[in-house]
Amino acid sequence: MKRSEDRILTTHVGSMVRPHDMLEQEEKAKASGKKEDRDAHEKLIAKYVDGVVKKQAETGIDIVNDGEYGKSSWAAYIVERVAGFDVRTDNLVPLVWLGRDLERFPEQIEMDLPEARKGRPQMACVGPIVYNDQYVKRDCRNLANSIKGLEVEGFITSVAPASAGLMTKNEHYKTEEEFVYAMADALAQEYRAIHEAGFILQVDDAVLANMYDYLTQQSPETYRKWAELRIEALIYALKGIPEDRVRYHLCFGSWHVPHTTDAPLEALVDLVLRVPARAYSIEAANPRHEHEWRVWEETKLPEGKILIPGVVTHHTVTVEHPRVVADRIIRFANIVGKENVIAGTDCGFSQSKVIERVHPKTMWAKFATLVEGAKLASQELWV
Repeated sequence: MKRSEDRILTTHVGSMVRPHDMLEQEEKAKASGKKEDRDAHEKLIAKYVDGVVKKQAETGIDIVNDGEYGKSSWAAYIVERVAGFDVRTDNLVPLVWLGRDLERFPEQIEMDLPEARKGRPQMACVGPIVYNDQYVKRDCRNLANSIKGLEVEGFITSVAPASAGLMTKNEHYKTEEEFVYAMADALAQEYRAIHEAGFILQVDDAVLANMYDYLTQQSPETYRKWAELRIEALIYALKGIPEDRVRYHLCFGSWHVPHTTDAPLEALVDLVLRVPARAYSIEAANPRHEHEWRVWEETKLPEGKILIPGVVTHHTVTVEHPRVVADRIIRFANIVGKENVIAGTDCGFSQSKVIERVHPKTMWAKFATLVEGAKLASQELWV
């Protein structure tokens, strides 16, 4: 894994706004069921991955990915890659991971997340969780082909056990622990495939933070028990993959709601640092969490580890000024050491194929200011 040895490197969290004609071709393939339509869709994915990889490199991003173009979402995609799940559209479950914001700000949530009041279809585990790796092989192949000849490093995202199958009703395994570890066994296959393809594995884990408010209302112990089981399952799933090929992403939810009940980073940082990763990607630019750089004054970043703070955010359409970005980077560099900082984004800009947090032009403007801010910071840090 690259480090910021002579300048601040740049990366992002992964999920980008999908090209609309690629999505239209996907719907056509699903509706027709014809092989030629499926093949056409696969060709479009490869074409657009090639384009988005090259545009990242041209923009100046040092550590790039495939935009997650082969995934339907950052987390729910995994249900399409495993057997054993049933989606029950006639049984809607509340979005408990929004915490008490649901009750505090119903009008705002109705404006920005109208489906929250209705809930989402219940998922149930009804049989053994069995992984199908054809999709991850496709994603690795597309990125490998696109990255050839470019002076960049590649990463591919995969969901963490805590964020996979959120709110799934377990109807097959005897215990919650058996269910979680069965999912970890499936995910371990995806993790290994990404590593063996030569890419950095980024494990995405928003739900670890998202369930904090809901479960701590029952008791702090309830949350810790829930979270520790899933962190241990992640450690188990990562066995055999060198730490310097793993980065772990924690965020506090991409939805545009007030976020007044988000978990405080200080309550989670010990869990984060248990994950055997070289780098930790954490939100640090959105207005609810920007102050949490202070956590790293009290909690020492372990020797050899890297922090990837978000220094531009998906939470607003405002494009950050490069000076603001540079100041954020320098703040972290002064605490943990400049060689231990890579400048990143708070989260992805399209958490599913149909959810666009900002317009694509705005997304690319934010990437450009990320690069400009990193250059400014580098000029001041390497003098």
